[in-house]
Amino acid sequence: MSRVGNNPITIPEGVSVEISENKIIVKGKLGEIEQEFSDVTVKMSEGILKVERVSEAKNHKSKHGLYRALINNMVIGVSEGWTKELELVGVGYRASAQGQKLELALGFSHSVVMSLANEVKVETVSEKGSNPIIKLTSFDKQLVGQVAAKIRSFRKPEPYKGKGIRFVGEQIRRKAGKQA
Repeated sequence: MSRVGNNPITIPEGVSVEISENKIIVKGKLGEIEQEFSDVTVKMSEGILKVERVSEAKNHKSKHGLYRALINNMVIGVSEGWTKELELVGVGYRASAQGQKLELALGFSHSVVMSLANEVKVETVSEKGSNPIIKLTSFDKQLVGQVAAKIRSFRKPEPYKGKGIRFVGEQIRRKAGKQA
């Protein structure tokens, strides 16, 4: 029994859902997302979406929870949006955003410039006495996570001093240095 897949999805005000044979399109105030699905059926009644599997096969059971979670993330994304925050920890690490270009100074001989997709909005916060923060916002949860992981991969947090790019609130496992 899939506990995740059996939960109904309530559709908030201002969100419209179109279901065709094997595709679902969710539209809201922040954008529009579409997702193809297989091995499940999606039914809508009175503002509630229900995902049901075709049979009790293991493959169908696993996709039941997957597609329910994907559709729920789509509904939340077009109504509220998703946000990821990254923190730059290190001396001289800076971030600045001009439109859809993010420029990072990460201790390399050159600055790293990254072009972002139009669906992702980027904002940088630099306050004196605290680490710079990069805020990524979009209606597509998968895209925000992918962009955040790409930015983090430029300078992963190292275990000795903890320098690098980390998610806000992330705990880094620290190692002891050399013993004298």
